[in-house]
Amino acid sequence: AAAAMRDVTKPFMENADLERIWRIGLEDLSALSVEERTRFFHAAYQFLKAFETIHFHFVYGLMDRQLWEGWHGLLRHYVAAPGIAYYWKLRPEVFSERFRNFVNSLEPPAEQRTVGTLFGEEGK
Repeated sequence: AAAAMRDVTKPFMENADLERIWRIGLEDLSALSVEERTRFFHAAYQFLKAFETIHFHFVYGLMDRQLWEGWHGLLRHYVAAPGIAYYWKLRPEVFSERFRNFVNSLEPPAEQRTVGTLFGEEGK
């Protein structure tokens, strides 16, 4: 399950342009060009599919609860990010009903943090 997430996030570490699109798109899709928004949506799909796989592993007892709690916490932050939230509203049907119900039941964190907001230097 963790390998699925590594496969999705590794390009962000290796490609500065893709990292920039991801970081900015999480918080402000309007700051991206149409082409960049398309790339962001592809990345958002892959990111959420990786989380769906992780959730599946937990539901079927293939993941320890303590490991799951970390993933669960991370997901709460990312689905609350404006870019992911927008994507989720447009494309929920591409995910399993079980995962949709789970994501829709998540409480947003008191202070949403992603790579787009973590350092308090957005827009720089």
